[in-house]
Amino acid sequence: MDTMIVYIDEAAYALKMLTPMLQSAPARTPTRWIVVGCAPRVTHRVSKWVTNSARDSWRGKWAEQVFAKVLPLLQAPGDEVITQVARGPLCKLTDSLLTQHGTARVLDARRPKFGQDLPPVTRQQPQEPQGVWGYAAVVAGASMMLAAD
Repeated sequence: MDTMIVYIDEAAYALKMLTPMLQSAPARTPTRWIVVGCAPRVTHRVSKWVTNSARDSWRGKWAEQVFAKVLPLLQAPGDEVITQVARGPLCKLTDSLLTQHGTARVLDARRPKFGQDLPPVTRQQPQEPQGVWGYAAVVAGASMMLAAD
């Protein structure tokens, strides 16, 4: 059985990434899908006023909504689907899932966010720093294009 660990944070983007990876019925091998939901971060201002239990409840509701859109695509005969909500560093979570389930392929299907660096999901994943300088470069490039016209 193949094992796939998939990190998602938005259903529509994850569906675009997962659809080409699904196998056709005749040459199909069973797959264990481990879908890890990466809930959006709670801002510092909100976190001061929200209890940990309320935050966990919100993460659970968010995960239910995202998983409800993605899981029907992955539930094929013979496949196993396991869901989990990420808490803590993703590299540690990947390492623990690999020790628990053996070898697996890891897919980062999180939507890239403009001007924000996403934490890597494996230790081998290259980190592409964008941050403020990436945002400044895009704005400068766009202003140069406008000035050229």
